[in-house]
Amino acid sequence: MNYRSTRGKAGTTNFTGTVLAGLAEDGGLYVPEQFPRVTSDELKRFADFKYHHVAQRIFMKLAPDMNASKLWNAVRKVYNPEVFGNVNDGDNADDVVPVRQIGNDLYLARLSNGPTLAFKDLGLQMLGHLFEIVLNGRTMNILGATSGDTGSAAIHAMLGRKGINVFMLSPHQGMSAFQEAQIWGVNDPAIHNLAISGSFDQCQDVVKAVNADATFKTAFNLGAVNSINWARIAAQVVYYFWAYSRVCGVSGKLVDFAVPTGNFGNIYAAYVAKGMGLPVRNLILATNENDVLHEFFATGIYKPRAKTITTSSPSMDITKASNFERYIYNLLGGDAERVAELWDELGRTGRFDLSGMMEAINATGIKSYSVSESEAHSRIRSIHKGTGVIIDTHTAVAMTAALMSMSHEVPIIVMETAQACKFNPTIKQILGIEAPVPAKMEGPMDGGQFFTRMNPDSEMVKVFITERV
Repeated sequence: MNYRSTRGKAGTTNFTGTVLAGLAEDGGLYVPEQFPRVTSDELKRFADFKYHHVAQRIFMKLAPDMNASKLWNAVRKVYNPEVFGNVNDGDNADDVVPVRQIGNDLYLARLSNGPTLAFKDLGLQMLGHLFEIVLNGRTMNILGATSGDTGSAAIHAMLGRKGINVFMLSPHQGMSAFQEAQIWGVNDPAIHNLAISGSFDQCQDVVKAVNADATFKTAFNLGAVNSINWARIAAQVVYYFWAYSRVCGVSGKLVDFAVPTGNFGNIYAAYVAKGMGLPVRNLILATNENDVLHEFFATGIYKPRAKTITTSSPSMDITKASNFERYIYNLLGGDAERVAELWDELGRTGRFDLSGMMEAINATGIKSYSVSESEAHSRIRSIHKGTGVIIDTHTAVAMTAALMSMSHEVPIIVMETAQACKFNPTIKQILGIEAPVPAKMEGPMDGGQFFTRMNPDSEMVKVFITERV
């Protein structure tokens, strides 16, 4: 099972190599040379499995170079009700990811029961264990960027892990108060928070620029926790197989997934699951008013905007989607040279045009929708009125897109982003009440804030890391 860079100039590696490298040396992202297959018989058995059993089977497909017993120990430590026990009333913590029926042919996969109440926990808790396995006593410096949930999930997954330091960039005044408290409230010598005067896109650009300095990256053994790290994608693939097995059992029938989309990592994991044999008809890509990805799937033109629109779903206020490069690589049939040309063109002109490939784009089964603030807020009200369930602002975007696309020919599973209490100021404005906060989350939100303000400058970030390692 070999992995290669989307830009073709870095050597092939195995799964362990992708965990350690994060970003490839040539600036590309690691992808498998081919998607391994899950057979229909294997898929049927998932209906009787617990979550960690499904995780073990998927990881052994994607990471055959890793020790099976060490992987088994890791998935059991991660995917259990002690780690993912922040469930809503009526959900079973033993499921790890409960799947609740919301309406006729409409389901909600509750991905946000982990330590930081966001779907990112499902990938990052596993990545923390993988780092410990592959580092084997060595030191790694994690460099990441967050629009909110990735940062908190990464920090809480890496806390206390031997030999790991975290340098996390986040946009100053670009997150919810709950997200700020979870990230900047951590006071630990191994955790370094950088509050960047700029947008998430600028934070992400700085991380990519630092990683592109191969000498610096090697000298400081930089690792990645963003979804540019293939292991994050692998962990997210698991819950698509799991959610399917909860809704469709052993039937083998088709299903749609509706995914709130900003950085393209979550929906790319769904795309991988489909490529591995999961019976998926359509992937519903749901953007908020930062609809660069929707524009691409409507026109074939990818043109990131100069500035993001601030919305009540801040984790989707992104115009440059890091994982989109993986999709383009697959769309082009693995033509790494062409991918490198496109990203060079993107850097020079701010856009690239694949409008001549609309038939191939449509054939990938991704259907896109852009959802306005008013539509998302209206959906929060209607879902609460009809079911009593309070969904967060990001999930509301996906729920709206799901209902826009619904034909009742196949079930639609909406993938949750976070628990609604992370955005309670907005929820209270919409519903007049706040979403409940899990009891064990209430105390840690009242501490101080620990961060360093900085401009979006990669050289300044390198100096900061150098002085602290």
